Amino acid sequence: MSLTTSLSPNCSGTDTVVATTPLVTFLVRVQETALGTFGEEDFDPKLYVDLSLKFNLSKTQKAFDELPRSGENGTVSVEDLKVFIATYFDDAADDLVYYDPVDFVPEPEGFLPKVKNPEVRSWALEVHALWKNLSRKVSDGVLEHSELHTLLPLPEAVVVPGSRFREVYYWDSYWVIRGLLASKMYETAKAIVTNLIFHVDTYGYVLNGGRAYYTNRSQPPLLSAMVYEIYNRTCDVELVRKALPALLKEHAFWNSEIHKVTIQDAQGCNHNLSRYYAMWNKPRPERSRKDKEAASKFLGNSEKQQFYRDVASAAESGWDFSTRWMRNTSEFSTMSTTSILPVDLNVYILKMELDIAFFANVLGNKSTVESFLEAAEARKNAINSVFWNDEMGQWLDYRLTNGTICKESETWQACNQNQNAYASNFIPLWIDLFHADAALVENVMRSFQSSGLVHAAGIATSLINSGHQWDFPNGWAPLQHMIVEGLLRSGLKEARSLAEDIAVRWIKTNYVGYKKTGAMHEKYNVQKCGEFGGGGFYKPQTGFGWSNGVVLTFLEEFGWPEDLSIGC
Repeated sequence: MSLTTSLSPNCSGTDTVVATTPLVTFLVRVQETALGTFGEEDFDPKLYVDLSLKFNLSKTQKAFDELPRSGENGTVSVEDLKVFIATYFDDAADDLVYYDPVDFVPEPEGFLPKVKNPEVRSWALEVHALWKNLSRKVSDGVLEHSELHTLLPLPEAVVVPGSRFREVYYWDSYWVIRGLLASKMYETAKAIVTNLIFHVDTYGYVLNGGRAYYTNRSQPPLLSAMVYEIYNRTCDVELVRKALPALLKEHAFWNSEIHKVTIQDAQGCNHNLSRYYAMWNKPRPERSRKDKEAASKFLGNSEKQQFYRDVASAAESGWDFSTRWMRNTSEFSTMSTTSILPVDLNVYILKMELDIAFFANVLGNKSTVESFLEAAEARKNAINSVFWNDEMGQWLDYRLTNGTICKESETWQACNQNQNAYASNFIPLWIDLFHADAALVENVMRSFQSSGLVHAAGIATSLINSGHQWDFPNGWAPLQHMIVEGLLRSGLKEARSLAEDIAVRWIKTNYVGYKKTGAMHEKYNVQKCGEFGGGGFYKPQTGFGWSNGVVLTFLEEFGWPEDLSIGC
């Protein structure tokens, strides 16, 4: 089978960069000075770009420039830097204030009716209560003096993931909303969607997160899926009316020149697919020094810029970081996210196309219904033509040859499919369109069961133990949820039983971890029940929005019988 890939003829747009603010630029200088002063241990670079100013930028900069420095690196003493930070900055968490959600009650009516085990029920209520801990509102200070903050203004209250993630995040919000719906907190769920629509209206797309340094990229596009789930529970037509223009704009963004790649198959049919492509070619402000260190392997400026874009694009994928995006799985500097067509991104855009058709139908807009059902059918065919691997029974990411983003065309080769097992290879199951063929679903299910990804405490992200957090042995709530829900939706009896088995393992590991540490965790070690995950470039975080949401969603779907033990 021979396929040809064509990209925009002159590849204009490949130098696309969204400018950052003078405040972010200055805070990166403070961050790098702090690293030199305080050292690597327990140093979180994000903390410094989250600080807000007590005085205007020029006054603060002047004071910073006047700090006494020693040695050839111009190091500032610990005492001087501590005094400067205390004098000129408010705490990183101060620009978001605690908010009491109007729709929170300690035990909602009709909460998790299938959970019969008193121990599990009591824990589920504790997880439900975490929505109160994670609810915030942007402070009046940010609304009045946005120039002093990297936090971006928002019209409504938010639910944050937790710990160092002090602001709203795009794809996390989908699983937060699924949990809020299980908790009957419909108003809080709608408020999150209102904020993300505000992002689209303000910036043209939903940002990775609610900070000025995130304006150069998005995250997995699940806004339509959030609206769909809320509408499913509330029949709120006004929410659909408000969301549809933003969803059309978001769809255009993900199909714009920088994201869209056209592949031609042997029959001369063109298939359009999308890739991640951050509008950024410098070190990420929230991790400036580490990005620079990784880029020091490159001599030329253009190679460095491409590497920075690929790193930021991996952050846009939500999988930051994983061997999925590397040409050489043991070498971080071979990051090449922008030359990969990812299975899951195209599944999310397919879901968006189906959702838009559904919403347009609710609002009686026939022509939009037709054009988006057509777009969805075309994308489904593209996903099957380019990603499907019949021998493996999986959909595989496709790498553009040589990472040459700017060439007219290339011939599709089977060896450009990434044959490593990643949980993302099974995300198409999440979409009902792929369930029409029962034989296909059975094939995929068998492939999944023998993939090596299913472990004692859940689904591993990959089979490669790279030390990166979106790899083995970490399991993440969103991946468990999409695969379990996909198996469930297939309608096959065997698939339902596999889905339930995985959900039970995942609930147990979350429960035992919670009992041991008093917290819900961002990720878990799928080899060891009750242990949270590690790896990556920051300490494992607690809170945690999407873990809470998925546990509540699983308990709502499957329940927990009185006689089933909850221990490992």
